[in-house]
Amino acid sequence: MSTAVTQGIRVTVKSRYLPEQSGPGRWAFAYTVRIENLGTVAAQLRSRHWIITDGNGKREEVKGDGVVGNQPVLRPGEKFEYTSGAVLQTPHGSMRGTYRMVTEDGRQFDAEIAAFPLTQPGSLN
Repeated sequence: MSTAVTQGIRVTVKSRYLPEQSGPGRWAFAYTVRIENLGTVAAQLRSRHWIITDGNGKREEVKGDGVVGNQPVLRPGEKFEYTSGAVLQTPHGSMRGTYRMVTEDGRQFDAEIAAFPLTQPGSLN
């Protein structure tokens, strides 16, 4: 699990291995993200930037608008949660990234997504 707070936006991520979707040379993982607004102004998640690194050090970057088809607006005290997935060519790796947030008064900032592990139980890290 990982947690980071940036300008009042707390991002917590938990990941899990998906043996039923994995196979030879393919390790599938799901991750659940909770985004909470601990601040005093509303903020909208506009885009995402992920850096996925496998056990061999191979990096892949993923950028796009919103998350799972949404660009949620989080008012103070509100949270948004979603689950997505990643597939690696090794039994372990990690992910980290940022969400581009825009506050109701027009400020933009990148909310940090702290690195979290993608690990098949029993594999070497």
